[in-house]
Amino acid sequence: MNRLDRVLVFHTAFPGDIVLALPLLQTLRAQQGVSRVAVVVTPSAAGLLENHPAVDDVIVYDKRGNDRGMSGVLRLSRRLRARQYDVALVPHRSLRSAATAFLAGISRRVGFTTSAGRWLLTDRVRYNRHDHEVQRNLKLLGPLGLRPPEYGTPSLYPDDRDREVVERLLRGYQSRSPRFDPGRLVALAPGSVWTTKRWPQERYEELGRSLVTGGFSVALIGGPEDRQLCESIAEAVSPEAVLIAAGDLSLLQSAELIRRCRVAVSNDSAPMHLAVAVRTPVIAIFGPTVPEFGFAPRGEHDIVLGVPHLACRPCSIHGGASCPIKSFDCMVDISAETVCNHIQNLLNGTTNSRHS
Repeated sequence: MNRLDRVLVFHTAFPGDIVLALPLLQTLRAQQGVSRVAVVVTPSAAGLLENHPAVDDVIVYDKRGNDRGMSGVLRLSRRLRARQYDVALVPHRSLRSAATAFLAGISRRVGFTTSAGRWLLTDRVRYNRHDHEVQRNLKLLGPLGLRPPEYGTPSLYPDDRDREVVERLLRGYQSRSPRFDPGRLVALAPGSVWTTKRWPQERYEELGRSLVTGGFSVALIGGPEDRQLCESIAEAVSPEAVLIAAGDLSLLQSAELIRRCRVAVSNDSAPMHLAVAVRTPVIAIFGPTVPEFGFAPRGEHDIVLGVPHLACRPCSIHGGASCPIKSFDCMVDISAETVCNHIQNLLNGTTNSRHS
């Protein structure tokens, strides 16, 4: 086994994927002999690693911006070479990721058999499509002679500043809207990069109205790109009982807000993973994708809802811009009443984790 003093993890995927890699980082930090753990991530995901005790260095790689193209790869490779890492773990399965680790002169490079740059890796781990993504990532430690846990739970670490931002947001909204109750808060995350992963807007509106009628308040979570959608939902539900946080908070601040909620409802997207990492029960709505891909929440009280036995499901690993057969049955057939009933059961302690 090569020495494991300075370890680099190269993972330039979406923020949700980075959350699912946290157990890998947490396990590395627990190993004797590992003195420094660095992570290469994109700008959109870097904030997730702030304050994290398992991470010493966050190296931001703007692969679609200032660092795009071969010149960006070479610049990053030179930076990494100067830091003299002993091992690179490469969960991200792109050619660019493997090539950068190779050009950085890192002598041990561990990745998956399905990597587009697998020929540039020194050690290849079988990518088991039936494993959860957390388990797949942990198996990258095998070639290094480490015996990782079968599964690990990601953790995030909002700091005092993040908590104060969220507290100020909640207090301010409560002072303006007496109907808003931070103690009975449910998070809704209606956005997604992939259009077909979005439970329809009208379903979120129906759910929001049912929650407000039942005495709950709602926090709408998302990024700046979700702001308009969240504003439309809030207007249709009850502006006095719905807080719009989309675009106003960092990832860690969003995680802190979700932590304060009784339950979160999310599409198959990053907020679902944030909820898991802060131990808030999540009801995840899976349409074109399925839990068997390995990205579903695994918390004790988490629930995955989907429409079983559809011949067209799953239609792809990510979803797409529109339903290929124009029906969208995988989402339309999940009713707001069903989701609301699961929320009530969760809060009453009468349900267990289940997958569709």
